[in-house]
Formats: sequence, C-alpha cells, structure tokens
Amino acid sequence: MALPVCGVGYAHDIHTLGNDTTAVADTINAKRALEEVDVVARRPGTSRLAGPINGVSIGREELFKAACCNLGESFTTNPSVDVSYNDATTGARQIKLLGLSGTYVQMLTETLPNFRGAAAPYALGYVPGTWMKSIQVSKGSASVKNGYESITGQINVEYKKPEDEQGIEVNLFGDTKSRFEANADANVHITNELSTEILLHYENSAENHDDNDDGFYDKPKVEQYNLSNRWLYNNGKYIFHGGISAMKENRTGGQLSHNSNASSTDEMYRISLKTDRYEAYAKNAFILDREKGTNIALMTSGSMHQLDAVYGHKSYYVNEKNLYASLMFETNFTERHNLSLGLSLNHDYLGQRYLLYGNNTNTSATDASDTSTSTSFATVKDNEKETTPGIYAQYTYNLNHRLTVMAGLRADHSSVYGTFFTPRFHVKYMPNDILNIRVSAGKGYRTVHALAENNYLLASGRTLLIDNLAQEEAWNYGVSTSLNIPLFNETLKLNVEYYYTDFSNQAVIDYDTDHTAIRISNLQGDSYSHTFQIDASYPLFKGMTLTAAYRLNDVKTTYNGVLKERPLTSKYKGLITASYKTPLGLWQFDATLQLNGGGRMPDAYTLADGTMSWNSRFKAYEQVSAQITRWFRHWSIYVGGENLTGFTQSKTIFGADQPWSSDFEPTLVWGPVHGRMFYAGVRINIGRM
Repeated sequence: MALPVCGVGYAHDIHTLGNDTTAVADTINAKRALEEVDVVARRPGTSRLAGPINGVSIGREELFKAACCNLGESFTTNPSVDVSYNDATTGARQIKLLGLSGTYVQMLTETLPNFRGAAAPYALGYVPGTWMKSIQVSKGSASVKNGYESITGQINVEYKKPEDEQGIEVNLFGDTKSRFEANADANVHITNELSTEILLHYENSAENHDDNDDGFYDKPKVEQYNLSNRWLYNNGKYIFHGGISAMKENRTGGQLSHNSNASSTDEMYRISLKTDRYEAYAKNAFILDREKGTNIALMTSGSMHQLDAVYGHKSYYVNEKNLYASLMFETNFTERHNLSLGLSLNHDYLGQRYLLYGNNTNTSATDASDTSTSTSFATVKDNEKETTPGIYAQYTYNLNHRLTVMAGLRADHSSVYGTFFTPRFHVKYMPNDILNIRVSAGKGYRTVHALAENNYLLASGRTLLIDNLAQEEAWNYGVSTSLNIPLFNETLKLNVEYYYTDFSNQAVIDYDTDHTAIRISNLQGDSYSHTFQIDASYPLFKGMTLTAAYRLNDVKTTYNGVLKERPLTSKYKGLITASYKTPLGLWQFDATLQLNGGGRMPDAYTLADGTMSWNSRFKAYEQVSAQITRWFRHWSIYVGGENLTGFTQSKTIFGADQPWSSDFEPTLVWGPVHGRMFYAGVRINIGRM
C-alpha cells in the first residue's frame, strides 16, 4: 500500500469498555511531507490473546486464506474449533470446542450475547464472512462480565466498524455446487464525530444436488437476504455505538425423487424452513477519567427470531424474543489494580407450537389451524419465559505484565431456577519473553430450550421425547503453556494445553436406549470431557509459514446408567496448514490438510430384513482444501477448492427409502455430506467515497 510519510507527531488513544475496545482518536501532525513510498506490512493472521484468558484472535488476513462465506466456514485453518453438520436434510451446523457441542460455547457479537435458542442450529450461516473484521476464540471459563453461560469457551465476532477507513467494498463468490453470493459494505464519515456504515449480503443456491443417489438433496437450497446499518458517535467523553439488522432466509430440501422401493403414490418427504430475524443494539460509554481508564458503559441489545419449519409431517413454529442489558463500571486504581463492577439483565421468551399431522405436508406451522386435509392432527403449545437479573465484581492484578491474576464472582437470579453463583479465576505467568503459563478454573450454567435448540431433530423418523429439564451446570479447569522459541533467526510458536470439563447436570440427547425415540433428559451419572492439544507455527522461509496441530478428545456421558463415549465425536484431530505470500505480496498460496479421527455411533439395532442399522463406529477420514489469491492495488481474485480428496460419509441418511418410518434417520452425521467443490471470487475495494 502507498502511504504519505509524515514528519513527527502521532497520537493514538484507546479506551477499553468491558471487553470492547474502541479507538477514540487517531491523529497525525505532519510538519513535513515527503514523497510517496511503498510500505509492505506482514500482519499475523492469528495471534494469541494478550490477557490471562487463553485463546486466539483470527484476523482478516487469516479469514482471507479460505472462502469464509460465513462464520461456519471461518475455522478451516483453526486447530481448536470444529464445525460439522448436525443432519443431512436441513443443513444445521454446530461448532465443537473442547470436544463438546456449540451449545456450551457462548456466542457473542462485539461482546454482546447473541444467537441463542432457536437461532443456534443455523446461526453459523447468519454472519456473512465479508462482514467480519476479526474473531476471538477463548477457551474455558470466560470473564464474568459477559454472563454465566460460557462453559467451554466464547466466540466473539467483531464486525467492520463505521469508524474504519471510509470506502466501499464488494465481494462476489460462486462455487460448483450452484451457490452464488454478493456482498457489499460502505462506510461514511459524516463529521469528525459521526460515522455510519451499511452491510449487505445476498446468497442463493440455484440448484440442489444428490451426488450419492439416495433420493434426497445432499444439502438444502438456501436463499438469504441480510442487511445491517451501524452508527458511531464519539466526542471524546461520550461514545455511542449502535445499529439495527434484519435477515430473511428460506431453506428447502428433502426428497427430489422416490426411492425405487417406494410406491409412486407415496408422499414426497419435504423440508421447509422460513426464518425472519431482527436485531438492534446500543452501546453508551461515558469516559470519566482517561488516565485511570475510569468509565461507565451501558450496553443493550434485543432480537426477534421467527422460524416456521416443516419436516415431513411435523411442523414447528417459534417466535423467540430476547432482551439484554448490562451496566458496568471500570477503573484502574493504579497500574497494577483494576476493578470492574456491573449489573445485567437477560430476558428470554419463546412462543412455540409443535404440530404432527397426516397427509398434508404443505401445511406450515403458521397455517396449522386449517386441518381439513389432514388425516391426523396433534398440537402442542409450549411457551417458555425466563428473566435473569445479575450482579458481578471482577478484580485484576497486573504485576508489570509478568503476572496477571483475574478473579470474578457473579450472582444471578433466574425466575425459573432461583439464585446461583458463578465463580471464575484466571492466572497468567510470564517469567520471561519466551514462556507464558495460564491456569483457569470456573463454573458455568445454561438454561436449556430443548426443542428450539434442537429443532433439526424433528427431521428424524423417531419420536422426540423431552423431559422436564433442569439447568445445566459444569466446572471447567484448564492449563496452557505457550512458548516463543528463537530458532534459526525466526520464532517457533509452540502451544500446549489441557482442559477438563465436568458436568454436575446436563441435558443428554440419548439415541441409544430406544431405537424408535430420541430422548432429551437430565444427566443421571457422570459426564465429562478431557481435551489435550499441541500446536506449533514456524516461518520456514520468507513469506512461508507452516502450522501443525494435534488434538486428543476423551468425551464420555452416562446413557441409561452406562458411561459411554459421546456419539459422533472424533477421538482426535490433526491439522497442517501452509501459507506462502510472494515478496511483493502479489500472490498468495494456502493449503490445509485435516485428519479427523474415528468415533462411536449410537447403538445399532436389527432392521426388519435382519441387517444392522449401521456400523458401531465410524472411521478416520482426511480433507484437503487449497486457495490461490492474486492481489492487485484495489482488488483481488481468488480460486480454490474444498474437500479435494472427495471423501464423503457413505450414508448420510439411514432409511432413506422409508422416510415415514421410525427407521428414517438423517441426524447421524459425522463426516462431509458433499464431495469435492471448487469456487472462485473477487474482492473489490473502491476506496474513499
């Protein structure tokens, strides 16, 4: 990039509000302007978090190494986070962290809790990749500032900011699976104090595919419209950051043709999910003492999520509303002592209606009052409400950045579960510039909205049974060591970590006990996760960086009195990534190899023809992805491929020839559901408006 070189005088003031960092001023005084020169910078795509909490920050440089069309596709090169499909008919996906499902990861957007309840199964597709500026992934118990829900960690998404360099960016993308995307964002600095931005996203899968010839689409057709408008006002003493967004998405899938064993008069099994989502947020910060970092911040957010879903003869409708508010005070008594105090309020409301009807598969949940064409009909209404006010205090001691101790305690009162306490403790010790040691321990709680969070299970032919569930509760303990080792005039970055999660209570999804039903019940016995990971990164030569990682999972839960491996969970994962950028930064080459270990399938049973429903275990499999990027002054083009080995799970839908029987099971997905895919795209930066 070309920059004017200025003489002297550079000031950059930053204030931290909770976990939210906002640039307050960035001024340059130029006493003498020199001629334009080229400055080539190399930013690390991934860096470790600086504080006592173990984790990494994934920047745009890392996101650009793959297609990253949405949040769910942004962890291809990350060794800690797995993203997998929940089922083969709806396209529901989930994150796995520390060997456990994404419901135990607290999702944040710019430090505000988000994507709860009914949004969870499909939330990874609600955040367009081009909107993201960075992603922070922290492991273990998090800060008490953000609430009590984090059990295995947090994922915080930072969007592009209104105060960023103004201009327009456009991104166009297409792949060989008939998917097309168009993205655009623009920001304007109206005055020195006021800025705004608009983010736009559209995607459409023009066709459905059935590459494995089972009569079902490999993944649903998705059409999504997404819009966001964000504002910043900053006069130095008061900062306002707020915005609104709206999203509309339609998913359609299911059978495309009858199986040869089915009668031509049989109904076609259809999947339809219609989603409307609206969000608004506002952050207000009052700077009281700049030198001591003393400030008061009021943060609020609200969302409404409506889902109208049809799974064959089953229909589910939910109207979910969430309100969140947090008032926090923070100050540094001295350079060594920091205190944070705060109040919070969270309110969840879910208006739900579940219907089971006979032949009329075209009836949606919102039209369910008309039952004239249904041969059988049943309705279950279940409205869930919970209001939880809370209070917290967190103290941080920092000894010359060599020793950092952070201890927090919060108390919350649920209108459903009563009062509970959440203690969390973190220590970071850095005896020298080479070694970092972190230790953490903390508790987490979570309210389960079982049907909303697992509505994709309605695609199964089994009966879904949900018990009266208690609040989930778990302790998480972790220790990690990171080293920056000088080696051949470069630095070898090595990280070793171990985490243990122990559940006192858990909502257990049981496939094993009854092959005609899926039961979600309270834990009766032990449930835990042991996770060990080692990863290393080293620049082999100028422009070339190699990263390797290995993770071992031991995840077990008690099912019907027997302690077993958690099904559909890989025992291990290996990853190697290589990235090379030419000296002038014109070309970039990226490749990733993943090796996913095998694991347990739910207990099999004997079918009517005498065969077993499935194998007792699934085997290890590998995946390769690669991308080439050509950079120009104001634009870039990229081409790449995913799952280049072409490996797919041999059968993603069990009982595909009998979609109306209890043997129909599309939710046992452990591997890729579609094969080799190639893509191409262009990024355009139009520049200052």
